[in-house]
Amino acid sequence: MVRSLLVRGMVAGLIAGLVAFVFARVVGEPALDGGIAYEDAMAAASGAHEHEELVSRGVQAGIGLGVAYVVYGVAIGGIVALAFAVARGRLGPLGARGTAVVVTLLGFVSAILVPLFQYPANPPASTEDDTIGSRTGFYLLFVLVSVAVAVAAVVLARRLAERAGWWNAVLAATAGYVVVMLIVAALLPAVVETPADFPAAVLYDFRIAALGGHLVLWGVLAAVFGTLAGERDRVAGRDRAAVG
Repeated sequence: MVRSLLVRGMVAGLIAGLVAFVFARVVGEPALDGGIAYEDAMAAASGAHEHEELVSRGVQAGIGLGVAYVVYGVAIGGIVALAFAVARGRLGPLGARGTAVVVTLLGFVSAILVPLFQYPANPPASTEDDTIGSRTGFYLLFVLVSVAVAVAAVVLARRLAERAGWWNAVLAATAGYVVVMLIVAALLPAVVETPADFPAAVLYDFRIAALGGHLVLWGVLAAVFGTLAGERDRVAGRDRAAVG
């Protein structure tokens, strides 16, 4: 059962990764080129020599980007499938499709959306190279805390639902999640390194494209995996009915 769900999740992730790659290729690459153009202009102004690229921009924007999105999509699809297997039947009256969508939505919000508010995506030359290690560490820490608090909020909602009903339980758990994450965001250092003359339009377009890529991938994943999970339950129910 879990193996079957895992395969479905990975297939859904593969499809989602391919769709997100098309979006990133069409929308994200122009925004990335703006950051690279600024970086090249700064290098030229300072008289620095351009570094020779080990991999050409064409390969990076083509097969490299595609492989990255496919691998990411397959991995996320597998994780969502495992989370679905744990959550199935534990989220009140939700069926297979509803559970798949809710699990994917919770994953997107806790692992992507909320962390991006604290540490948004930045194009090349908008941050300092020397701080990449600390920035990555803070970002990953925030993601882990956000996911852990989201899981705790779901557990809290399940327990509260027995006494207060699912609507009130979800509202209370959501409020708790928001409060805890606001405190965590206040405790972790912010990263403000963007040069004053960095083009605001490039920064805005890049961040919107980055968020859009995640939205496309997770949205397609929710739709495809929800469909596959629902079909699996429908076939299983039909088989049980035939046996009975």
